[in-house]
Amino acid sequence: MQRRRFLHSTTAAALSPSVTRAAEGLVAPEQSDLQSAPPLVVGIMGFSRGRDLADEALKIPGVKIKYICETDKKRGEAGVKRVAEAGGSAIAVQDLRRMLDDPELDAFFCAAPNHWHGPAAILGCKAGKHVYVEKPACHNPQEGEWMVAAADKYNRCVQIGNQRRSSKGFQAAIAKLHAGAIGKPYFARAFFARMRGPTGVKQDSAPPEHLDYDLWQGPAPRRPFRENVVHYNWHWFWNWGNGELGNNGVHSLDVCRWGLQADYPIRTASIAGRFRYLDDQQTPDTQNVAWEFPGGKQISYEGLSCVKRPNGPFVSFYGYDGYMDIDADGGFDIYDADDKKVESSPKTGWGQSEHVANFIDAARHNDPSRLNQPVLSGHKSTLLCHLGNIASRTDRMIHSRPEDGHITDPDLPAGLWRREYDPAWEGLISTL
Repeated sequence: MQRRRFLHSTTAAALSPSVTRAAEGLVAPEQSDLQSAPPLVVGIMGFSRGRDLADEALKIPGVKIKYICETDKKRGEAGVKRVAEAGGSAIAVQDLRRMLDDPELDAFFCAAPNHWHGPAAILGCKAGKHVYVEKPACHNPQEGEWMVAAADKYNRCVQIGNQRRSSKGFQAAIAKLHAGAIGKPYFARAFFARMRGPTGVKQDSAPPEHLDYDLWQGPAPRRPFRENVVHYNWHWFWNWGNGELGNNGVHSLDVCRWGLQADYPIRTASIAGRFRYLDDQQTPDTQNVAWEFPGGKQISYEGLSCVKRPNGPFVSFYGYDGYMDIDADGGFDIYDADDKKVESSPKTGWGQSEHVANFIDAARHNDPSRLNQPVLSGHKSTLLCHLGNIASRTDRMIHSRPEDGHITDPDLPAGLWRREYDPAWEGLISTL
């Protein structure tokens, strides 16, 4: 615990200028800078979500995708083909370490499963690479702290994939909120609904020949292969994923925290369960979470994984003089205290292109202060998901320290804060 406090305090102090600069999400590269910028050599880790990130990177002048790192050979080949169709030339590798050993590589995008996010970012920083890490920032709280410490120690740009930090619509909405459009904001509500189907009940089996399942599991403790886990349903198993709260909830929660200017909560409560399907899934399909922050602020989240029809805006803020609704693409409405609409703004997009461009710009300048969502801020938002899941899994009200979010309940298992690792990876990750 003493080491954790030391790492957090030193990292927060070192990164506070970048967090302050990016807090309003106003850092954006000029188009002229992108056109005249020097080449940047990057890799893509994970070619499912990574396909979208690759497409965005290929739009930026001077960006060269040299590697497609994918444990599934078929997906790796598909990535190489896609880069070739865009006029580039990429190499398919299955092991991240092969990519990191290349001194020509400047940066990479980690779009692998959640259990890889923290380890890949830490190894990338140690190898001198800048890293774009998809949401959530990490699989567990300890990894988040290690990521912050690694980015600080090696002075690397680590951007977390909370893309709405770079959306012009969300930037405008939050700027109005902070300027007092609804008075003092004190409560934010996040909502997410999606129809997820059943995974079924499967037995252990041999992985397909085109998948290196050992590398797919990487740092995670070993579990037998089941065909209803790989490639997407790992989200719903604790060994690799963080449920819908960590999958999509983290997007809206990040906006809530941004708007309320809240850091770490002091209390977390959750009611959650599985109600729709009786199958192999472990994480909740229905979850309600509430967080209390210092200064009289609160966030709530309602997540439904088995409902097709959404019910409400992406995020709502409530203040002394009214409220604000923001949709998932950055359009917003402002209402006064009498429920009269006083302002509206159209959708502008959720910020994916801008977020990738922001990372490329920061990496080219070797300047973490240019990031719209640096790792410390991303860790704070992801920690809300971890604390919410811990509260539901333990059926407890979780109390935590306002300075760093550490759980103060002495009788909770230490394994809730950090995880065990496969022995072959433990030392590579935890030793900075």
